[in-house]
Amino acid sequence: MMTYAVDAAVAVALANTLFFAAATAESKANVALYLVITVAPFALVAPVIGPLLDRLQRGRRAALAGSFAGRAALAVIMAFQYDTWLLYPAALGVMVLSKSFLVLKAAVTPRVLPSTITLVTTNSRLTTFGLASGAVFGGIAAAAAALFGSPGALFYTAGLAVLGTALCLRIPRWVESTAGEVPAALRTTARGRRSMGRAVVVALWGNGSIRVLTGFLTLFVAFVVKTQTEADPNPTQQLLLIGIVGASAGVGAFAGNAVGSRQRFTRGDGSRRAGNTVVLVCIAIPVIAAAAAAVLPGIGSAAVVALTAATGSALAKVCLDAVIQRDLPEESRASAFGRSETVLQLTWVLGGALGVLLPHTTYWIGFTVVAAVVTLGGVQTALLSRGRGLPFLSPRGVPAPQPAQVV
Repeated sequence: MMTYAVDAAVAVALANTLFFAAATAESKANVALYLVITVAPFALVAPVIGPLLDRLQRGRRAALAGSFAGRAALAVIMAFQYDTWLLYPAALGVMVLSKSFLVLKAAVTPRVLPSTITLVTTNSRLTTFGLASGAVFGGIAAAAAALFGSPGALFYTAGLAVLGTALCLRIPRWVESTAGEVPAALRTTARGRRSMGRAVVVALWGNGSIRVLTGFLTLFVAFVVKTQTEADPNPTQQLLLIGIVGASAGVGAFAGNAVGSRQRFTRGDGSRRAGNTVVLVCIAIPVIAAAAAAVLPGIGSAAVVALTAATGSALAKVCLDAVIQRDLPEESRASAFGRSETVLQLTWVLGGALGVLLPHTTYWIGFTVVAAVVTLGGVQTALLSRGRGLPFLSPRGVPAPQPAQVV
């Protein structure tokens, strides 16, 4: 909850300086700088920090606390250096630490799992409470920014991060132990690693395809709104239009997690087929909505796409969690969750990059391109579920399925 709160507070505090300033910038350099600030944390976490954290044998709890402590320090630096160039590397550092926390959290969660509920239910509840926390504390950050300016909101952010540091240090000590853990890999290319299996790869492709769309929407809609209202700029109207899309995404995320937490995808071959079907439906419906938005552009169409994409992303993530729990033994689940999180973050980056780089003068170009990209990912997902794959996306072949386990 606190990491969602910190992320929301940072977004509010830096909105005018980074987000909206880049959206209205005529200079390609300013847009490129924003893209670097947004994308670099994911690009670093996925191929570099993710595997490093996966190999972390001791100090997971301290690393979680350190991710908050670092964000607290950087928030204070940004508050004092709000009008200087130091704001940008500090913002980059905050985002890197935030994404690192997500990888660590995914690896630690199986070790503190209550015995009475499943990982699927646990992850759904964590996301639901996190979204609620982000909404509440982000609203307070907006009030702080209105009263004391963005530096005041950043000091408030630092306070939230200090609280997060204290909470991380209260996590039980047994999460530090990695005795008996077997690292997971997408393919059995490394000695001493366990392959995640075909079912996990299928679920990852499906989730990654939808994350492309959610990443795209996060940035593209705001840039289009700012571009189309430049002739008669009205900050309140702009925030309202962007807020409609954001609220739709929030409702979709809540709905997807609420529905997904009550489903069962962890028993035998029947649930395997059902899980694949759910993932494919979670891709198909948002793609149809995106294609419709290309034909009938507007903020209403974008809101519908955000609603369906967020719902589909939440449901597909539930399926992914269920597959990992079902197909991998306990000693490899923590590593598998950490690995899968880095993959999902990197696919979000692809969508975000499309949202920044595609033309912002009209909706239809962006939605057409992203619908085509997500459709390609959906086709690959469907083929992988049948043991095949697109040649240019599966050069090494398709991993063999893992034997199903009753959970």
